[in-house]
Parts: sequence; C-alpha cells; structure tokens
Amino acid sequence: MLFNSIHFVIFLPIVFVLYWFALNKNLKLQNILLLAASYFFYSCWDWRFMFLLLFTTLLDYFTGLKMQSSENQNRKKLWLWISIGINLGFLGVFKYYNFFAESFAESLSYLGWNVSPSILNIVLPVGISFYTFHGLSYVIDVYKNKIKAEENFIDYAVFVSFFPLLVAGPIERATHLIPQIKKQRTFNYENAVDGMRQILWGLFKKIVIADNCAVFANQIFSNSDDLSGSTLVLGAVFFTFQIYGDFSGYSDIAIGTGRLFGISLLRNFAFPYFSRDIAEFWRRWHISLSSWFKDYLYIPLGGSRGGNLMRARNTFVIFLVSGFWHGANWTFIVWGLLHAIFIMPSIILKTNRNHIDVVAKGKNFPTLKEGFQVILTFSLIAFSWIFFRADNITHALSYISKIFSQTLFTLPRFENMKDAFVVIFIVSIFMLIEWKGRGQEYAIAKIGIKRPSYFRYTFYFAILFVLFWFGGNQQQFIYFQF
Repeated sequence: MLFNSIHFVIFLPIVFVLYWFALNKNLKLQNILLLAASYFFYSCWDWRFMFLLLFTTLLDYFTGLKMQSSENQNRKKLWLWISIGINLGFLGVFKYYNFFAESFAESLSYLGWNVSPSILNIVLPVGISFYTFHGLSYVIDVYKNKIKAEENFIDYAVFVSFFPLLVAGPIERATHLIPQIKKQRTFNYENAVDGMRQILWGLFKKIVIADNCAVFANQIFSNSDDLSGSTLVLGAVFFTFQIYGDFSGYSDIAIGTGRLFGISLLRNFAFPYFSRDIAEFWRRWHISLSSWFKDYLYIPLGGSRGGNLMRARNTFVIFLVSGFWHGANWTFIVWGLLHAIFIMPSIILKTNRNHIDVVAKGKNFPTLKEGFQVILTFSLIAFSWIFFRADNITHALSYISKIFSQTLFTLPRFENMKDAFVVIFIVSIFMLIEWKGRGQEYAIAKIGIKRPSYFRYTFYFAILFVLFWFGGNQQQFIYFQF
C-alpha cells in the first residue's frame, strides 16, 4: 500500500476514526488497533512476509527479556549475539546472498575458473533493512542498560511495526518511541492539523517533484550513450531532486501520519541541499540512519578519539557500511566511498562541526561565500548520485566519461524537452519555498501563519490542485527497495 494511493486515502481515515472515536481513552485497545493496522498495511505487499516480521519481533522481544533476567554477563552477551546473528542472517540471505555469490563467481573467473553460482530466486521483503535496525537498536540498548526490556509484547510490536515508518523509516529508537506507545494519548487538534499540513507537503514532494523528475531522470539514464554531456548533467540533477522529493516526501508523510495518532517520530531530513559541506549534509540527510550508525558503529569503533588515522578509518567504515546498507550493488559501495572521500578533509582538519545552524540564519540571502559553498556541496552530491542511480559500475563510469566530453558545452537536448522545462520551473518554485521555510521543521510549517486564514487555505488548495494536475506519473518510493 503506497502513501500516494487511493488505498491509503481510504485506509488512513478508517484507522483514524476507530482510534480516536471508537477506542478513545482505552490505550490497550488503541495499541492493538495500531498493531493490526500495521500488519494489514504490510500485508498489502506480500502477506507471507508478515511471518518474517512477526518472527524477528518475537526474537528481539524475548532476547530483551532474557538479557534483562540474566545475571551472568557472558550469558547476556550470548543472547545479544544470537539476536544480532539471526537478524543480520535474514538480512544477508534476502538482500545480499545473490550479490556475494555472483561477486565471488566473477572474482574466480578472473583467475580462469568458471563457476556457476547458485542463485536464490526470492523477493526482498519490503522494509527489512528498516525494521531490522529497529530491533537491533532495541536489543543493544537493553544490553547496555540504556532501556529496560519491554514486557508488554503488543507495545513492543507496535514499536517495530508502526505502519507510517515500517517500510522506509524514519529508523526509530526504543528510548524515543516506546514511552510514547505506553503513554495515554489525547487528541490534539493543532497537532493533527500540523500533521495534515506535513502530509500535504510530503505528497507534493513525492507526486509533483519526485515522480515528475523521475520521468526525465529515467529517460536520460536509460539512453545515456546517445545523449550529450550537458543533457547527462541535467539527468543527474533530475535524479538529485527525484531522490530528495521521494525519500523526504515519504518521511514527511510518515511523521505527519504519526502526529495524527498523537505520536512524534524522529525527524529525518533538514533541508540537506542547502548544506555548506558534506559533513553538514549528513547531519541533514537521512538523519535517523546517520545517527544510528554513529551510535551503534562509529562510537563503538572509537569515534573521533585517537589520531587522524583512526578517525579516517572509522569514517570510511561507516560510509562503506552505509553504502552497502542501501543495496547489494557495487554502485552503492562506491557511492559510500565517494562520500567518505568528500568528508575526509573536514574530519582531518576537524572542521566537520563548523556549520551547525541553518545557512543564512535570519537572512533572506546567503553571503557569496555561503552561496559558493552550497553550490559546491550540491555539485558533489549530484555527482555521487550518478553511482547511486546507475545500473552498474560500467554504466556509471560511461555516464561520467560522457559528461566530461566536448558535448558538455552544448545545450541539453532530448525528447520531451518542453515538458522538462515545466518541471524545472516547478522545482525552482519548490526550492524557493524550501529556502523560505528552511528554519522550520518542514518548509510550509509556518508559511502564511500570520496572514489571514483565507491566504493559507488558498495556498493549500493551490498545492492540492498541482497534486491532481501532475499526479499522472505515479512511481513507487525509491527507498522501498532498501
């Protein structure tokens, strides 16, 4: 069930009405409803994968209880590694087995040994990378005594499978979400309105920006051998906005939906394309994943302690793992490696915390220096997305080599160019709105808040009109494949 589908438009109000009107003030029944709704939501992709979700939920639930009741540290550690091993084992089989098998066979072929690897014909369960990380963070936090093991299975199961975040995040923490699940919730009109507003903006990002950029990004990447360097640059830019609109749009819808049920989810994006360096970008892009890797991998490896060599090593490990987390393809690993290289100067020079506040805070325009920094950072990010989008390494290298040719200095030209200009204009308006609202939780959170109500509602209806006008190119969310 997609957020941008008629099925979700029917599903959400039904759950909302039952939650607040039929089961209001009965926390236990509300949580049971959320759990049932979440499993129904997940089953709409493939009902068989509900059993995998249920198994991993039971595994981590009982692991938490066993660790908490164990007085022997070695036994406690044994339970931790059983959970980690099984969780990563499932992830490895479903997501990475074929990749390793094919890569191993290819490596042997270079030595003259021709091997036919045994390939698994299985479908990747939607959201497995996300709910696996939910469970892992929980058992690790219980092991480290950061949180007590949850005894109520329903409450824990809702934490793992809450439907807004189940298939593409944000990646939640038990310390943040479980206390909210266990606490009595009361309906807050202002909070619900704010949630609807964020859902509206998320749908705009997905349907208007991402899906329409996808049309031209797909067209250009699929025909890259026949197009000019300048056109390929435009294709990379289209994908840059596609993936931002797609993923941050999903996060906005998820967070807004959570607010409708009185639950606050972790922020996942903070206007990353206005970053002044790569370090700032990673504080603003997929925040829940970045912080997960920082807390559960980077810091245990030693973090920023030690000399430059240790910091460099830890940074490369984090970005390589992050790339691998995104998919079983060498393109993702190279994408992660590129970001490690891009961020390395600020790590070594210890300037990675220079840009904490939003760019040009309290001002309408950035300084020339800030503008140059934002453009340079955006260019590096767009370049790295080429590897993320390419079918394979050969495709990515061919795409890049074609960019750096004489045709780079020609005018972009491809089929449906006139339609592309319309999308470029809309993306420009979108970025102006994002710039205006860059100091808020999301871009339109405060737009028109001090103006008469008719101004705000005219603005909202204008967004709805554009949604319906440009809503014909429905695409699946990119991060569902991860």
